[in-house]
Amino acid sequence: MADKKLKPPKVDRSSIVVKSSPIHGKGVFVAKPIKKGEAIIEYKGERISWKLAEKRHPHDPKDPNHTFYFSLEDGRVIDAKYGGNAARWINHSCKPSCETREDTFDGEPRVFIYAKRALKVGEELFYDYSLDIEGKITKQMKKDYECRCGAKKCRGTMLATKEK
Repeated sequence: MADKKLKPPKVDRSSIVVKSSPIHGKGVFVAKPIKKGEAIIEYKGERISWKLAEKRHPHDPKDPNHTFYFSLEDGRVIDAKYGGNAARWINHSCKPSCETREDTFDGEPRVFIYAKRALKVGEELFYDYSLDIEGKITKQMKKDYECRCGAKKCRGTMLATKEK
């Protein structure tokens, strides 16, 4: 999607707030109504190689599967532990209210989070992490990346699963 004329969307940082989440740790919540399709926030952080991401892993040895990595299509990673913003606190859900989109602006890939529907004040923001793991997904991996969203059709994991 490289388009030199493409301009990054404007975001209103005052439309969201970070606070404790009933799902997991911190979460991001709507502070002002957000319209369907509106860009909410950019996922910011240091852009690094997967090789460096693997060296940095885990961010927290007590919680080794919790990171602030976002994979880019060019093979790099955004590590929101360094230079990140509130977007790193958006939790996963199997029934997300938001979606992520990667576009290229001035030759650099950037990720923005958009509302999938109109969002009301007080709602927690979620997107589907669909984490890709190389190799076969085991029961232990599913447990390590357990989903806590509570959606009716929750798949039980934050991992991307192959639909049959």
